[in-house]
Amino acid sequence: MRYLGIDYGAKRVGLSLSDDEGKMAFPYKIMKNDLELVDNIHNICGGEEVSAIVLGESDDLSGKPNKIMGCIEEFKRNLEGELDLPIYFEKEFMTSVFARGNDGKKGNDAKKVKKEKQVKIDDSAAALILQRYLDRKNNK
Repeated sequence: MRYLGIDYGAKRVGLSLSDDEGKMAFPYKIMKNDLELVDNIHNICGGEEVSAIVLGESDDLSGKPNKIMGCIEEFKRNLEGELDLPIYFEKEFMTSVFARGNDGKKGNDAKKVKKEKQVKIDDSAAALILQRYLDRKNNK
């Protein structure tokens, strides 16, 4: 069973894919969050023979849904309208920090970094979200 992991962002969306056995997650692609996003994901799911989607659930530090969670829920509804696949939520807490590596310092430091120098890690964050889900599912 192959899974697609999604790290949804207002500007960019990171995607990851699992292996065919649904045990390991790998960064796949970073896409613009635009009007073609749902169609592009639909095409990827067909081309890569995806059986289920794991979508990052975004909470604030107190564990409550943050500002972007409403957009994520709307995105999930749009996907459900286009795809006949199960869609699961998985907490995405700190995945972007871990994806940067070295305690979050792989290109994006705590200081302000010019946009052209920022390393895009959305696909790696999506892989971490998906791997968390797979680990939990496979260890039951």
